[in-house]
Amino acid sequence: MHPARAPVLAMLLTGIVACAAMPARGQDYPNRPIRILVPAAPGGIGDILPRIIGQKFAETGNQTVIVENRTGGAGVIATEAVAKAPPDGYLLLMGNQGLLSIRPQLTKVPYDPAKDLAPVILLVSVPNILLVHPSVPAQSLRELIALAKANPGKLTYASQGIGASGHIAGELFKLAAGIDITHVPYRGAAPAAQDLLAGHVSMMFDVVSLALAPVKAGQVRAIGVAAKQRVSVLPDVPTLAEQGFPDEIGAWFGLLAPGGTPPSVIAWLNQETNKVLATQDAREKFTAQGAAMPLGTPEDFASYIAAQTARFGDVIRRANIKVE
Repeated sequence: MHPARAPVLAMLLTGIVACAAMPARGQDYPNRPIRILVPAAPGGIGDILPRIIGQKFAETGNQTVIVENRTGGAGVIATEAVAKAPPDGYLLLMGNQGLLSIRPQLTKVPYDPAKDLAPVILLVSVPNILLVHPSVPAQSLRELIALAKANPGKLTYASQGIGASGHIAGELFKLAAGIDITHVPYRGAAPAAQDLLAGHVSMMFDVVSLALAPVKAGQVRAIGVAAKQRVSVLPDVPTLAEQGFPDEIGAWFGLLAPGGTPPSVIAWLNQETNKVLATQDAREKFTAQGAAMPLGTPEDFASYIAAQTARFGDVIRRANIKVE
């Protein structure tokens, strides 16, 4: 061998050995079950989604998915567990707007959404809908605003809690309309909705999927949907934008991995999840609840989170929302 070639060959051999010693994450992933932590109790959209993903993965013979409901700390416990997990793609989070875009701006949390979590895919978005009790003498948004202006501080709106999407939506509505309505926070959507049905509060911003039954039963009146377009499940309900107030807000859910997870693993998860949720039966499960399924790329989801965080932050500052 020519002496000049010996160093080059040594460098090549060193590189080959080093590559062999590294885990081939893009090539052998996944080779064991993937766990998805759901930071809520069973039953909601955020719980149904990962179970459908797991079922579809099993049907295609792709991979075993284990769904674990880990409640506590308003979702912070599950989020922290994923944020601090090894970045190998085997522990994922079913994240939402509260944990990623709202709560970190209201209180100290043990994770940085932008650094400790890697967006995989935005799965579902569900718009809010403005509901009023039938006793409220307003049939449209303009009538409701006029009523609120004539009775400052007397109308009340329920929310699922401080910083919930219904709370942010209510404050955004107040700011845009220049009205004074009183916020009544609850511990969750169910007790808030129950008090609206009972007439203990005047109105509420709730997600379409939860509002469908009471709206169709005539227990509440739907004033407008906080979305760009009307939802197919309530085609006669206009959007808020149609009534002069482009208030687009709701709940959304997406998959995230620990920060630092290899791009090849993120790409695999995104591609395969896109595939299984693009099927007609999967889509029908959610469109029947007034939900949209954006899906898209990890970059799309990252941009969406950033935009939502900025928007929620603006409302939080302008409305001076504080966690008591």
